[in-house]
Amino acid sequence: MSFPQVPLSQALSLGRLDAHDQAALLARGELSPAELTAAAIARARHFEPALGALSHTDFARALAQAAELSRPDADAPMRGVPWLPKDSLRVIGMPTRGCSRSRTGVPASDQHAFAQRCADAGLVALGKSAMPEFGLMGVTEPLLGPVTRNPWSLRHSPGGSSGGAGAALAAGVVPLAHGSDGAGSIRIPASACGVVGLKPGRGITVRVRARHPIEDLIVADSLMSRSVRDSAWAFAALHPDRPAPVTAPLARPLRIALAAETLQGVAPDAQVAAALAQAAALCESLGHRVELASLPLCGAQVFEAAMTLWSHLGADALDLAEIAFGAAGARTALEPFTVGLSDWNRAHCGVAELERAYAVLAALPAAFKAFHARYDVLLTPTLRAPPPLIGSFAPDGDFAAVFGGMFDWMGYTPLQNLAGTPAISLPLAHGEDGLPIGVQFAADRGQEPLLLGLALQLESAAPWRDRWPPVSVAASESGKDTH
Repeated sequence: MSFPQVPLSQALSLGRLDAHDQAALLARGELSPAELTAAAIARARHFEPALGALSHTDFARALAQAAELSRPDADAPMRGVPWLPKDSLRVIGMPTRGCSRSRTGVPASDQHAFAQRCADAGLVALGKSAMPEFGLMGVTEPLLGPVTRNPWSLRHSPGGSSGGAGAALAAGVVPLAHGSDGAGSIRIPASACGVVGLKPGRGITVRVRARHPIEDLIVADSLMSRSVRDSAWAFAALHPDRPAPVTAPLARPLRIALAAETLQGVAPDAQVAAALAQAAALCESLGHRVELASLPLCGAQVFEAAMTLWSHLGADALDLAEIAFGAAGARTALEPFTVGLSDWNRAHCGVAELERAYAVLAALPAAFKAFHARYDVLLTPTLRAPPPLIGSFAPDGDFAAVFGGMFDWMGYTPLQNLAGTPAISLPLAHGEDGLPIGVQFAADRGQEPLLLGLALQLESAAPWRDRWPPVSVAASESGKDTH
C-alpha cells in the first residue's frame, strides 16, 4: 500500500489548525484522512528529536487506519483527525508501558470505553505520548525515556504527568492528546505548555481503565487541546450521555472566589501572583464579580488526605512489581522515586491516616456545595511557580527533596481530585522569561458546561490562538525555530 507524501511546509501549516479546522478540511474534501495523518507524522518526525514527546510510535498503523476512513460525517465530526493517547491508556495494538522499565512492550488486545469512544469518533492515533513512570510525578523525565522538554524552552519541563501530551500540543504536532489527572496531571502540563487542560468531575467520562478503589475516586481523564472548542467537543464525546458540546461563550455574570495561597498556605511566586491578578482583572472587565475567599475546608487537612490516597498508588506499583520480580528485583525494576513513594506511604499512611483521608474526602462534596451556593467559580493559580528546569525533580534524585519541592510547586491542583469537582487550566499569561503561566478555574459537580462557557468567553477576550513557542509549527514556518 502506498501512502501520501506531504511536504513539511504544508504539514507545518496544517499544524496551526485546531481539530475543528482540520476536520473541516476533510469535510470539504480538500484533504484525505491519510494526507492529514501523513502531515501529523511529518510534524512528529520534525519535532520529536528536540521534544521527546512520544514514548511509542506506529506511523504505519496510523496511516493504514486513516486510509480506511471516509470523510467526516454528522456522527463522527472529527473522523480522520490525529491524536495521541497517553502511555497509560490501553489502546488495541499498542503497548501500555506507563513509561516504566518494569513493563513489557506487548501490544494490548483490548481497550476500555474511553479509548473505544476515541476510535469510534475516527481519531487516528500516531503512537503514545510520554509520561513519568506510572504518572507519579509532575514532570516527564522517565528513566525508560524519553525526557520530554518544553517547546517554550528546551531547558525547562513541560510538567506532567501528561507532559508528552502538553508538549506535542504546544508545538502543533497534534490538535488533541489524552491526559489523565490524579493530582493535577492534566492541568500541570496545560499550565506549563500554554494549552487548555480540563479535568472533568468524578465519574463524568466513560470508563478509562480497570476498576481501582482510589483511582476511581481521584483520577479524571480528558483530551487536552489548544482551543476551548476542541476541549468542549472532547468532553461531550467522552461523556456517558453524549450531550451536545458547549459552543457559546458565557452570557451571564459570575461570582468568582479568588484564593491565592496553596493548600499548604504558601503564597505564589511573584510572576504567578501577577498572572492571577491579570486573570481576575480580565474577569472583572467582562462583568464578573471577583472576591477574595478562603477554601471551604482546611487546606492542610486536604493536602494530607491527598498525599495519603495518592501515595498508595506508589505502594501498589511496588506490590505488583514484587509479584513479577521478587522483593529485591522490584526495587531495581522501578524508578527510585516510585520506590521512595511506596516507602513513604508505608511509613506515614497507616489505618488512622487512611481513615482521616476518607473522612476529608467524604466531607468535601457538602463543603463545596455550600461554597458554590455563594460563588459560581473558584479562581486560583494552576501552579505556584513557572515551569522548573529539567532535572529539578528527577526521578533518581533525593526522594525527600524531590517530593517536597514538587508538591510545593503543584500545591493547588490536588484539591479538585479529592473533591471530585471539575477544573480547567487556561493559558492566559506568560512570565518574564516567556514561559506560560496558567490560571485555574474550578466549579461544583456537574458544572463543566459553566467552565467551558467561561473559557470560551475568556479565550475570545484574550485569545492565545496565535501565540506559539520557539519550538513549534509557527516558528518553523517562519524560520525562527530554535531547535
